[in-house]
Amino acid sequence: MSKILEEVLNANANYVASFGDKAALPMAPARKFAILTCMDARLDPAKFAGLSEGDAHVIRNAGGRASDDAIRSLVISYKLLGTREWFVIHHTGCAMETFKDETMREVLASSLKTATVDETGYHDSGEGPGSHEGDYIDWLTIQDKAGSVVTDVRRIRAHPLVPHDIPIYGYVYDVKTGRLVEVPGLI
Repeated sequence: MSKILEEVLNANANYVASFGDKAALPMAPARKFAILTCMDARLDPAKFAGLSEGDAHVIRNAGGRASDDAIRSLVISYKLLGTREWFVIHHTGCAMETFKDETMREVLASSLKTATVDETGYHDSGEGPGSHEGDYIDWLTIQDKAGSVVTDVRRIRAHPLVPHDIPIYGYVYDVKTGRLVEVPGLI
């Protein structure tokens, strides 16, 4: 058993011991909102948005981007589980700002091993095999943090399965202060 697996299972055992009445939580989020944000480990939506279990849906992916799958989750959240407001929250210091789609495609084509990074960028060991399947993925990298929030909010708003009256807010989480900073231009 790996150290990580052992730590996770021990933490789960402790969680189970104090699980209490959480089994009675309804499937629908009590506060009726959803957050789309980045998978970055420094972001804890429960803490920065004051959430308890059962309060809100939190959808996470690399960059907190409005991918097809994120929109799928938001539509389910609204249509079947009753959320009435949505937040798109990107953050400072996001790894998705540190490379471009071409970079991912190149390192994946070289090998599937973890790449290294230094002041000149990402590098792959070249210890193949690699794959060109990455050529067919839009990696949704970020070149402009506030601009990506605007793009994602607009994409969600324009989606034919998203009702026009659902408020969608756009913010950038500052990893140095914990503050949510509103992105202008989202009317």
